[in-house]
Amino acid sequence: MKDDQQAQPAQAAPQDKDGKKEGGNKVIYAALVANLGIAVAKFVVAAITGSAAMLAEGIHSTVDTGNELLLMLGEKQSAKPADAKHPFGYGKELYFWALMVALSVFSLGGGFSIYHGIHAIQNPEPVEDPLWNYLVLGVSACFEGYSWNVSRKELNKKRKPGASLWQTMRASKDATVFTVFIEDSAALIGLGIAAVGITLGYLFDNPYCDPAASILIGVLLVGAAFTLGRETGNLLVGESMGQDAIKRVRGIFEDDPAVLCVDRLMSMQLGPEEVLLTAAVQFKRGMRIDEVETAIERLQKAVGAVFPTIRHIYFESGALRATMP
Repeated sequence: MKDDQQAQPAQAAPQDKDGKKEGGNKVIYAALVANLGIAVAKFVVAAITGSAAMLAEGIHSTVDTGNELLLMLGEKQSAKPADAKHPFGYGKELYFWALMVALSVFSLGGGFSIYHGIHAIQNPEPVEDPLWNYLVLGVSACFEGYSWNVSRKELNKKRKPGASLWQTMRASKDATVFTVFIEDSAALIGLGIAAVGITLGYLFDNPYCDPAASILIGVLLVGAAFTLGRETGNLLVGESMGQDAIKRVRGIFEDDPAVLCVDRLMSMQLGPEEVLLTAAVQFKRGMRIDEVETAIERLQKAVGAVFPTIRHIYFESGALRATMP
């Protein structure tokens, strides 16, 4: 057996995914309903008033509606059980579809908004009464704020003492929650930009303020897409469970009386609630094989009790050979 192969696979204590799945679905459904209703209202008002910023916001909400459907597909695909072709399951399907959402926000949301803003600047239209725009922006802010708050609450469940919401989002492994959070954060900022553009255009009778706001909304969406793509891309290519968690796992190993030293611990996120861990440890020399097996079982239970998401633990074979007298 090669040293880089596993000597002993371990299944950590089973975990309850119902809470996580329910929370993720709640976030998606809240965002889907909000974005669908908002998109229709924005397009209607954009047709009435001719506002470029409002049209950009309508495109943004339509793209977000489609994105929630992609996330729902990702949730469904990631829940498929492991099989011979995918022995570690399909958890990363969610990360793949979240990456598709990032590309959608970049190309459809940001790209169309910037294009339409430039087109409107080249062909400015007279400034109309912004009453209808303000009405829809206000209603949209209420819906988007509700959806944002749902995702914020889900993030807060994993928030560490002293950590900011941004840091919590960066550390999150649940693509459903942080995708909706990023989308809704961009949406709320975009509504503010649209309101400022419409107001300045009306006050100064300037037809260029509104399309300029459309371009700024597009730039905002490109930035949101970049942030989302970076987060999901890292998870898709094999991000670890985090250095703080690894340090705690190392402490569990080092505190065990059978462990001489811990050479290396490597982890990989397989899904929002599933982690693979490989351990290169040195057990004390002279231990019998049954004693090593007992120690491994003890370590499995200790790690599983603290980190139920670590569902696969593999010990490198070199660690077992080193125990032989």
